[in-house]
Amino acid sequence: QVQLVESGGGLVQAGGSLRLSCLASGRTFSRYGWFRQTPGKEREFVAAISRNGGNTYADSVQGRFTISRDNAKNTLYLQMNSLKPEDTAVYYCAATTRVLGTVTVMGTYEYWGQGTQVTVSS
Repeated sequence: QVQLVESGGGLVQAGGSLRLSCLASGRTFSRYGWFRQTPGKEREFVAAISRNGGNTYADSVQGRFTISRDNAKNTLYLQMNSLKPEDTAVYYCAATTRVLGTVTVMGTYEYWGQGTQVTVSS
């Protein structure tokens, strides 16, 4: 059974930092991604990482967020620095066993976590 379990969300002041984690089980994944969603809006791409560590970021988080993975622990991370109120969202971990597909597109990923809330106060 495949499971993706996020943790690390919470409330932080603007300018602060949080680190999200996503523990994966049940499969060996080629690529992971982080997406986020606010009420009334579509889920949007945040960052992605391949098995060899190649990263992709949304322009809105480039230079502030860092995605990483520990293959031995089957864990994905998202280090978020210099947080802004507009980063407030539910953050979702996603994973795929496929090697094809654009990492910024939701349909590339077969598996999703339940989401963790990140709230940045001004």
